[in-house]
Amino acid sequence: MLKIRLARAGKRNMPFFRIVLTEHTKASQHGYKEVLGFYNPLTKEFKIKDVEKIKKYLSNWVQFSPRVEKLIKVNNISI
Repeated sequence: MLKIRLARAGKRNMPFFRIVLTEHTKASQHGYKEVLGFYNPLTKEFKIKDVEKIKKYLSNWVQFSPRVEKLIKVNNISI
């Protein structure tokens, strides 16, 4: 099953997360299929590159991780 979840990037004490599409059994940092956006917890910046592409994935049985789903609701992004 494919999931849309966070993959950590950045240095120590400077976290930065990519929003990625990956197989749920693989590590999120390795082997992801596509980068869909990013989240910077230091500046609270959250951006999705293409909302239509995410809608297409959701119609094909892809699920959000709980954290990504919460970030989308907090930032009022309609998907």
